[in-house]
Amino acid sequence: MRAISYGVTITEQFLRTHDGWSLQLRKTVSPDHLDPSAAPLLIVPGYGMNNFIFGYHPRGTSLERCLAEGGFEVWSMNLRHQGESRPARPRAGAISLHAYATIDVPAAIEHVLAHTRSSATTLTLVGASLGGTISYGYLALHRKTPVRSLVTMGSPLRWDDVHPLVRIALGSPTLAGAIPIRGARPLLRNALPTLQKFPALLGFYMNPDTIDLESVAELTRTVEDPHPAINRDIATWLKSRDLELAGVNITHALRDLELPLLIVLSNRDGMVPEATAMSAASAWGGAVEVLRVGDERNWFAHANLFVANDARELVFEPMIEWLRRQAKSA
Repeated sequence: MRAISYGVTITEQFLRTHDGWSLQLRKTVSPDHLDPSAAPLLIVPGYGMNNFIFGYHPRGTSLERCLAEGGFEVWSMNLRHQGESRPARPRAGAISLHAYATIDVPAAIEHVLAHTRSSATTLTLVGASLGGTISYGYLALHRKTPVRSLVTMGSPLRWDDVHPLVRIALGSPTLAGAIPIRGARPLLRNALPTLQKFPALLGFYMNPDTIDLESVAELTRTVEDPHPAINRDIATWLKSRDLELAGVNITHALRDLELPLLIVLSNRDGMVPEATAMSAASAWGGAVEVLRVGDERNWFAHANLFVANDARELVFEPMIEWLRRQAKSA
């Protein structure tokens, strides 16, 4: 499916993984701004979400449009069990963090580079929340990749700090993997108007004062029911603090990487506290830059990185500046 919206061309595509999943991708391009020599971008979504939020903003310019108008060909994917990604055959492969990092992301990278209009032979990964962790895992387990740089946005690596609510929700791998969660989207849609009256409850995830919540129904379109297998994987990870995939300690394995890394984090993120997001800085083998967003007057929580009223000025445009600097130094 192809659509044109205010000068931006949006194309929906699907790829087939070797273990039987059909994964959804979206390509966003601004023909008037596209730099054909710029490496394309691939955005990887996180926990309990899909890629809708990257192409939507309740008041301003979405992340995808901003990046596209910055000259980049922008792709975003949906991992298995997200968005319109579906099993393409009976007994398709299992859902796990390992499958995300070793099957879904590599398949998406291969698809992007096979279908890009860019002359580049490499791309940049942009990991949103858990999508950044999955990107860490992919890079740690694949020594030879066509990835030239990485941006992570509110992404945990080593759990050096855990919010009490996260610890309570995912304290037991057995329970986390046994209890299915259904109806997350309508539940949030119905709860948000009430939660707005109690900012302290919302502050764990967002600063509601800087997000337009009038379009609650649209905002919740990015919400997915968390899969029990992913809940179990995360609970196991929380318990050991370091993520292990295929017997590899991902934190330790990142020391061998020499790619440039940009860590984007919020100053008051309850989901991924700063110490947990910054654990990648000391583990990373290459050059690291950090973009801290928010201050005491205009504080940012997890969701603000994507849909705050001033996300374009404080998050998206600084990301573009960093990406352009990496292109010049390549």
